[in-house]
Amino acid sequence: MVRRTKEEAQETRRQILEAAEQAFFERGVSRTTLADIAALAGVTRGAIYWHFSNKADLVQAMLDSLHEPLEEMARASESADELDPLGWTRKLLVHLFQQVAMDPKTRRINEILFHKFEFTDEMCDMRRQRQFVWLDANERIALALSNASRQGQLPATLNPHRGAICLHAYIHGILGQWLLVPDSFPLFQDAERLVDTVLDMLRYSPALRDPSTGSGDPRV
Repeated sequence: MVRRTKEEAQETRRQILEAAEQAFFERGVSRTTLADIAALAGVTRGAIYWHFSNKADLVQAMLDSLHEPLEEMARASESADELDPLGWTRKLLVHLFQQVAMDPKTRRINEILFHKFEFTDEMCDMRRQRQFVWLDANERIALALSNASRQGQLPATLNPHRGAICLHAYIHGILGQWLLVPDSFPLFQDAERLVDTVLDMLRYSPALRDPSTGSGDPRV
């Protein structure tokens, strides 16, 4: 009975998340209420509050589902023992582009994040959460770049923090542009070339060099 109840709770949570994804995609986040999601999922508002404290919590759970398939590759690139951190970073970014291009669910959630998400008053907590996630991503990217520098895959004088900012902004910009005008370029087919472009920037741009860097400290 306990197992059955747990399975039912997991199924209800899944239904809520799928309904939220559909509603947010069709109406935008700010115009969607929890009552709208409850009706679409066929549950009560109380059931939503059992699983999620508020709409911001629900949005974050939906976004978290995007990162799970990439986490193993990200951790490999961040490991000090990894011999090919840049290779794992490349695999992660190519996979990200191709997944957005080919997987409908991944594409919908990214469209919500990029073009159907408004930081209204009720989403102040979400804004703070997104700021934390963005800064944490910068630190994780910088760590991966530092590892690549130590392995001789990137210049020893690369400033990893500056490189992380540029890499993160580049990826964000590519995804945002393609999601807005997907016919403007073939994201799936060009994924490897697009990733190699930004990796070449890290390898060769003098503006990303810092003679005082070389310690591998991503905080430099």
